[in-house]
Amino acid sequence: MSGTREENVYMARLAEQAERYEDMGHYMTSVANMGHDLVVEERNLLSVAFKNAVSARRIAWRSVVTMMKEENPQSPALEAINDYKLKVEAELTSKCHEILNLLTKADGLIATTQSHEGKVFYQKMQGDYYRYLAEFSLGDLQKSNAEAAYGAYNEAYALAATALPPTHPLRLGLALNFSVFYYEVYGQTEQACQLAKASYEAAFADMGSLPEDQYKDSEAILTLLRDNLTLWSGSKEGEGAAQQDGTCCEDL
Repeated sequence: MSGTREENVYMARLAEQAERYEDMGHYMTSVANMGHDLVVEERNLLSVAFKNAVSARRIAWRSVVTMMKEENPQSPALEAINDYKLKVEAELTSKCHEILNLLTKADGLIATTQSHEGKVFYQKMQGDYYRYLAEFSLGDLQKSNAEAAYGAYNEAYALAATALPPTHPLRLGLALNFSVFYYEVYGQTEQACQLAKASYEAAFADMGSLPEDQYKDSEAILTLLRDNLTLWSGSKEGEGAAQQDGTCCEDL
């Protein structure tokens, strides 16, 4: 294949079916670098590729951290486990920065998109990947990653509030992940609950007017918002900050 836009999109679909998400990300990066705004399917393919590639490493990181906690503090194996944790963190950092560069460079996806929906989509992604970095980074770097995630989520949320209806799956997905950020990274349970509850109630009131295909997507996200609210309702302020591994609540 000569590597046209259509050929790269086709190969990305093929890689997705084969669950080869690294390859999928490579093909969609080529598409994103071709200088034209991505259509909805292309945006989704890009998102799926990097989400799955990063998710596998996040799961690996959580497993290694659990092993460290369970190991005898005097065990000589701790050094090897810690070295492996650092290896996974390096891969996570590299993969997150790969997509963040694609999103935020001067001629990147956020700067060149022509639609409000596209900008919300990409800024949500920006917030997500800085949030993933904040899960395992420490000190000033953790603070910097958290602030970058907050800035991206907050700007996307402000735009979504004016450009997208409350029932739109993208707006709901953004609210879901932004509320997870408040809970897990900043440990602000009350703020997380307020955001999730407001988004849930605003969308629930208008769900009856949605076409069937959009109804299913929005309903699924509403269920995740409700589940998180149930989980968080018994949490005390600040508990989320101690659980930054992404396992205590649902995101998208």
